[in-house]
Amino acid sequence: MNHSNANRFQDFFEESKYTLLKNYLYNYRLRKMAVEKSLQHENIKLILEVGSGISPVMTKTRDIIYSDLSFAAIRLLKHSYGKGYYVVADSLNLPFKSKVFSHTISSEVLEHLKDDQKALMELARVMSPSGKLVVTFPHKKSYFANDDRFVSHFRRYELSEMKSKLIDAGLRPININKVLGPLEKITMCFVVYCFSVVQEIKGEKVKQPNNTVLMNILGQFFKWANRFYMLLAWLDARIMPQSFAAVLLIKAKKD
Repeated sequence: MNHSNANRFQDFFEESKYTLLKNYLYNYRLRKMAVEKSLQHENIKLILEVGSGISPVMTKTRDIIYSDLSFAAIRLLKHSYGKGYYVVADSLNLPFKSKVFSHTISSEVLEHLKDDQKALMELARVMSPSGKLVVTFPHKKSYFANDDRFVSHFRRYELSEMKSKLIDAGLRPININKVLGPLEKITMCFVVYCFSVVQEIKGEKVKQPNNTVLMNILGQFFKWANRFYMLLAWLDARIMPQSFAAVLLIKAKKD
């Protein structure tokens, strides 16, 4: 994934001491749960997760390669996690032989790429016959707003559009699940607005407090607040119709 945009939530977590906090974000944890659940009964031989950044969504196996365009992200991930293998790679030109992975994962990556179809073709290329892809993506074009621009999304997808892209890449959708509902969209729009206001007041980049005690207190509050909000977001996704989902997961099989 391209991490060139300086105005990102990731700015809060550039240092290793903040990695754990990022991994408590309610939306990340729900995506992670959804991806791992979709793969729990699979015969996994070797997984490739593209665009993993510092927060991979599959951590229950050692038979995995994490890849990202950012060397800093891969270095930090290897330092904080350690299991598996780590490769700096462009998802549009994967440095792997064809038909080597039994499973591939692309979680919140395609919307950041200009040529998302080429990325899907590359994922299909490196997958073994009958291999499986799990992809999560921002749903509904009408939801495109300030939070999408903030994190450099080129687009959001309609479900029918994503299905067509997968089929064109030689991947047949076999399962669709809701990951996050409209509450996620409302929350992120509000958070981005508040963060942008704070940036304008304090400068281009928000400075982190140096007081260790204060940071520990804020860290604990952050963790518990996200645990509580994760439950609300999970309920929202379960209750609301698929057509209102903010994030969807598709599991596809290579034909």
